[in-house]
Amino acid sequence: MPWIAGQQLQGGKYVIEKVLGQGGFGITYKALDIELQRTVVIKTPNEYLSHDPEYDKYIERFIQEGRTLARLSQDPHPHIVGVIDLFKEGVTHCLVMNFVPGENLFEAVRRKGALPEAEIVPCICQIGEALIVVHQAGLVHRDAHPGNIMLRSNGKAVLIDFGIAKELVPKTLSSKGIAGNEGFAPYEQMSRGSREPTVDVYCLAATLYYGVTGQRPTTSLARKLDNTSLTPPKQINPSISDQLNQAILKGMTLEAKYRPQSMQEWLAMLEAPKATPPPPVDPVYRKEIFRSKAKLNSQAILGKPATKSFKIIPWGWLLGILFSYLSLGYSLASSNAPHITWALAGAWALAWAGAWAWALAVALAVAGALVWAGAVALA
Repeated sequence: MPWIAGQQLQGGKYVIEKVLGQGGFGITYKALDIELQRTVVIKTPNEYLSHDPEYDKYIERFIQEGRTLARLSQDPHPHIVGVIDLFKEGVTHCLVMNFVPGENLFEAVRRKGALPEAEIVPCICQIGEALIVVHQAGLVHRDAHPGNIMLRSNGKAVLIDFGIAKELVPKTLSSKGIAGNEGFAPYEQMSRGSREPTVDVYCLAATLYYGVTGQRPTTSLARKLDNTSLTPPKQINPSISDQLNQAILKGMTLEAKYRPQSMQEWLAMLEAPKATPPPPVDPVYRKEIFRSKAKLNSQAILGKPATKSFKIIPWGWLLGILFSYLSLGYSLASSNAPHITWALAGAWALAWAGAWAWALAVALAVAGALVWAGAVALA
C-alpha cells in the first residue's frame, strides 16, 4: 500500500507529501527533508513485487545501483539527478534523490506540440552526455523516455528516475506493466532485458522522434513481430533537417548490432557539419598582393589616383634623364632661372607618366645638382 501524505520516515527525517508516479516496478514520492528544509524524491520498489521469485535479486540490484549513483553524485553532473540517501524503512528499500522542478518532456509536448529542432536537439544532447557518464560507470539507464527527462525553465535538461534492475522482474509484471515505455524501448530490452548501451541509444532516439513529431513512434515489438514499418519523422514534420531525420532512424534501428554502438557515436550524428576552411594562400600570390598594395599606397601619398597598371622605365632612360638634368641645372643657375620650379615640374611630368618612384629619386638628385651648379655659377 503506498504511503500517504504526512507519513514520516526515518524517525521524522523525511515527511511524505504525495505520490508523484507509480508504475509496474516502483513508486515515486515527493517528500520534505525536515532537517534541511528541501524537497526530495523518494523511490521505492512496488510492494507486490515481494512475492516475485526474483525479488531478492531485484532488491540486490536496486541497492547496488543506488550506491553507484550515489558515488556519481559525489562529482555532480548538471544533467543527472543527484542521489542523496539510501535507506530501509521497515521492509521497504528507499532511494532518495534531488527534486528537479520543471516539466517533463511528455508534458512539454502535450502543452506546445512538436518542438522546434533548435530547441529539442540541445536538450537531447545534454541527456546523451549524461548517459555517457552513466555508461562509463558501468550502468545503463534503460528508461530514457520523455517522462524521465525534466526540462528546467533555463532550458537545461535533467535525466531522472533510473530504471534500476527492472529487467530482473519479468514474471510478476504483465504487458501492461511496461506499457508506459511502449514506443521507446528496443525489442531486445523488452524481450530479454538487455543491459547494453545500445538500449539507451534506441530510447533516446525514440524520445527525440517524439519531441520533433509530437507522436509516439511505432513500438519495437510491432516492428519486430508484425513487421510494421516505422514512419520516418520527416514525413510527419517536413521542417526537420535530413541530418536529424537520419540520426533518429539510425538510432532506432531495430537490430541492436546495426545501431551506433555507443552514445558518443550517435551524438556525433546530431552535430552540425563543420565548415571547411578555405585553402591556404600561395606565398607567391601573397607577395604580389603586398607589392601591389605598396605601390597603390605610394601613389596615394603623391596625390595621384591609384591604378593597378605600372610603367617601368629602363635604366638607360633614367641615366639619360639624370645627365640632362645636370646640364639643365647648370644652365638655369647661370641665367638665374627659377630652377626649383623647373625641376619639380619635370618630376611631376615623370610621375604622371607612371614612373613616380624614379621621378622622385631624380628630383632629389636634381635638387642636389642645382645646388652644386648654383654654387659654381655664383663662384
